[in-house]
Amino acid sequence: MFNTHTPQKGSLLLSEPFMLDNNFERSVILLCEHDVIEGTMGVIVNNRSSLLLSDVIPDIENTQFPLYIGGPVGVEALFFLHKVPEKIEGGIELVDGIYFGGEFEQIRLLVNDHLLQPDEIKFILGYAGWTAGQLDDEIAQNSWAVHNKFPADLLLLQDGEDLWKQALISLGPKYAHVANFPKSPDLN
Repeated sequence: MFNTHTPQKGSLLLSEPFMLDNNFERSVILLCEHDVIEGTMGVIVNNRSSLLLSDVIPDIENTQFPLYIGGPVGVEALFFLHKVPEKIEGGIELVDGIYFGGEFEQIRLLVNDHLLQPDEIKFILGYAGWTAGQLDDEIAQNSWAVHNKFPADLLLLQDGEDLWKQALISLGPKYAHVANFPKSPDLN
């Protein structure tokens, strides 16, 4: 069995290495909500797009902040993760030292004044969602490994493939070898 942990708010989902759904190929998803009745919501943290924050928010002048595609749902919605609650109020701590959301007007000022760095925040468009029981079914089918005790700094890594590999390696020796599987079994 690929997975032995139970998902919860703040867990990571790591896609199995040969997932066929292009939306989730080699994805690392941070679960922002998980409820057995309401369902689950999370954001892919390693799918970097070619867009910058300044491409989608007209009054952002700083061009240092990449955008990530958080999933196939609500792609017009902007989310963000950060590690600077002393600079950005209103965020919810999902994992040790990593916050979800906050006051966007503060972020706008900090970004334009170059008081916020790309390694302190990650901007994400869209999210992934599961109805009640759907994620549990996918986990039972070995589509996902659940990671509940990971280094929080992983979430802000900017290299998507490296983030997926490092997250798998941090699950332990049972999973570490999976990180080196080729994207296509034909390349093995």
